[in-house]
Amino acid sequence: MDEKVVIHVDDLHKVYKMGLNEVHALRGITLTVRKGEIVAIMGPSGSGKSTLMNILGCLDQPTSGKYHLDGQDVSQMSDDELALVRNRGVGFVFQNFNLLPRTSALDNVQLPLIYAGLSIKERRRRSEEMLASVGLRERMNHTPNELSGGQQQRVAIARAIVNQPAIILADEPTGNLDSKSGEEVMSILQSLNHRYGITVVLVTHDPRIAHYAQRAIHLFDGRILKEEVYAQPTQAPPLVIGEWDKEVPA
Repeated sequence: MDEKVVIHVDDLHKVYKMGLNEVHALRGITLTVRKGEIVAIMGPSGSGKSTLMNILGCLDQPTSGKYHLDGQDVSQMSDDELALVRNRGVGFVFQNFNLLPRTSALDNVQLPLIYAGLSIKERRRRSEEMLASVGLRERMNHTPNELSGGQQQRVAIARAIVNQPAIILADEPTGNLDSKSGEEVMSILQSLNHRYGITVVLVTHDPRIAHYAQRAIHLFDGRILKEEVYAQPTQAPPLVIGEWDKEVPA
């Protein structure tokens, strides 16, 4: 497989059994995402967005079809194998941030590294670097309730990238934010994409947010309805962080 392909799914089906009934959540999805792309997944409720993201994030397995993540066939892996791939290969960003409320930003970011078995010194070094890269150098010791919603989402992004994953999966990353904070989050994702070549797949219902991606894949009833390619994706304004007036490193 092309080494520049980080996600490749072929004829993906997912069927859930509900008593005597079968629900076909995905009906033959085939798509490819190349390294360094930002891709938006769109569609109405029930279109299969969440099911597809769960499979891409190795949280679930397809009923049939193939899924290669960074060259590995993960379609038939065991739960333990999927957990290992998740920890090393996928970073997650959620609408509700999913931060530990009584834990500092620094300790929240370190969590994936604890599971990875890194030393205390290396965990701290990496976590400080990632928090600085999202503009939170001065907020590392603050707990989530001492941070704005936009700052909490930046902590979540730092946590998602601290293990240097092949992809970031962002599920409605701006859904709980005002428009300015949403722009800040997209500025960070674009900056990290440009700086580190991180591949980003995001689910959004907002066409404005989708236009920050290079292309959008529209789902309907478990199938790909259409694909839009944005020749000139929206560029988020440079991030200005409170009184420090700093930008995310380019």
